Amino acid sequence: MQTNIQDKQEVTLVIGGAGYIGSHTVLYLNQNNIKTIILDNFSQKQNFKPRFNSNNLETITGDYGNTKILENIFNKYNINSILHFAGATEVGLSVIDPIRFYENNISNSIKLIKTALNYNIKKIIFSSTCAVYGIPEDIPITETHSKKPISPYGKTKLMIENLLQDCASAYNLKYIILRYFNAAGAMPEYNLYEQHNPETHLIPLLFNAVYQDKIFNLYGNNYNTKDGTCVRDYLHVYDLASAHYLALEHLNNHNNSNIFNLGTGHGYSVQEIINSLEKILNTKIKIYIADRRAGDPAVLIADASKAKNILKWAPKYSNLEYLLNSVKASYKLFNFDSNKNKYYQKY
Repeated sequence: MQTNIQDKQEVTLVIGGAGYIGSHTVLYLNQNNIKTIILDNFSQKQNFKPRFNSNNLETITGDYGNTKILENIFNKYNINSILHFAGATEVGLSVIDPIRFYENNISNSIKLIKTALNYNIKKIIFSSTCAVYGIPEDIPITETHSKKPISPYGKTKLMIENLLQDCASAYNLKYIILRYFNAAGAMPEYNLYEQHNPETHLIPLLFNAVYQDKIFNLYGNNYNTKDGTCVRDYLHVYDLASAHYLALEHLNNHNNSNIFNLGTGHGYSVQEIINSLEKILNTKIKIYIADRRAGDPAVLIADASKAKNILKWAPKYSNLEYLLNSVKASYKLFNFDSNKNKYYQKY
């Protein structure tokens, strides 16, 4: 006798689950016995070989804007909830090629949400960003801060937030929106690490400068901060992952939709991170002081007290020394090809 889909085990669908934050979140869900399906096009992670418990995990290759793929998944599995990490993320590229961002982020998200609603799937956790706030008017930044994004990337994220809120009013959708500040760190013991193409994040760029004997471009040293360099709130990616698990539990316990900042509430300047990394690696990083980048705020620090109070979430791994050492350990997974100036995994 054929099993009815409602009788099957409930499954969480992770859109973009092979990406940097998505893969660490899948690990956390896996460790907490949440059956998970990853849907990813693997544009950023062709060599995806995490050390997960495969009994609670399936991986499907495809675009999340492909409604046929979504329908096949929703027909086959008892999807209880969706974690949405997918989309284009590079701020600079969004200025150069905004259509790509509106297509990837907005159009595909509409298809995802519409298809999910057609199958009565009404719990979505969305990966948003502090970029929705734009230039901060107050520090630390709370969830009620004005929303004035200055890049197409930030604008598309805010549009998806609005889409979720409108769908909640119209279709009884339940959502959690998580606004990240600066994700960093790695879990190399599970073969998870940060590797974007192109790489734009500060900490891996600093490591690359050291290991590839390059000069690091420091964009501006005359900001109104204690050492003249930008200050950011860095959160270990595994702490981000734990917040997604707690957000999922929040919705599964029939709580209301909500929006949360995720950060430590403490900022480190670029120069402080350089100094710490030089100490850890026992080296001197070659620095070139470049002009400021347009739209870079001097300070971005989260007020995450709402997540701590409601979700009972607290960062555990975001100490700067631990964070940097976790990235250092991830480089042991690679060999560096000096001819191609590129790292290759040691498989």
